[in-house]
Amino acid sequence: MSNRILVVDDEPDALELIEFNLKAAGFDVTSAMDGEEAIKKSHAVAPSLIILDVMLPEIDGMEVCKRLKRDPSTAHIPIIMLTAKAAEIDRVLGLELGADDYVTKPFSPRELVLRVKGLLRRKGDSAEEKGERLQIGDLVIDLPRHEVLVGGRRLEFTATEFKLLTVLAQRRGRVQSRDQLLRDVWEYDSLIDTRTVDTHMRRVREKLGRAAKHLETVRGVGYRFRD
Repeated sequence: MSNRILVVDDEPDALELIEFNLKAAGFDVTSAMDGEEAIKKSHAVAPSLIILDVMLPEIDGMEVCKRLKRDPSTAHIPIIMLTAKAAEIDRVLGLELGADDYVTKPFSPRELVLRVKGLLRRKGDSAEEKGERLQIGDLVIDLPRHEVLVGGRRLEFTATEFKLLTVLAQRRGRVQSRDQLLRDVWEYDSLIDTRTVDTHMRRVREKLGRAAKHLETVRGVGYRFRD
């Protein structure tokens, strides 16, 4: 069964362009043209991934993203934010709310499809890891279950956050540059701003709470996981 992608955009031309390219790449596509419809279809069709425009009528994309990520039944669905806003604050806000990636309009359909495939691959990698369970103090990273626990309490991580934490933990003691993390976690060759890594790291630290002490920032280079 092919992955189903929910595309949310109130511009008919943009919607048609995205649908055409996704279908050509072998995906099933469901569409929505406003925020309310996007939330309803996210529950109704259980998409593998959502491409979500920021500027939507009724409920904007940022609010849709926030609601979906707060709902346990939809929090696991990867979201790519699609925005005409080029300001950094808009990109960072989307990532802060739980989006896994963003693409700025005007965009390359080919790049968008590659981003979709890469994000779905990360999600699949997380679900199909070998039976490895990393434990450092009271922090447990259970790869086959795609679970992070601190003191026995399960934390909610997106596919990208989980992959980022896992990569750092598996390479603990070694500094990972932002460019290296972009290649190994996002599978991009510097196609996106390295500050995206910083935004995700901030979210991971906030969720880890006291266990965030294991994540060290190496100024001017990147990050390191320490015992």
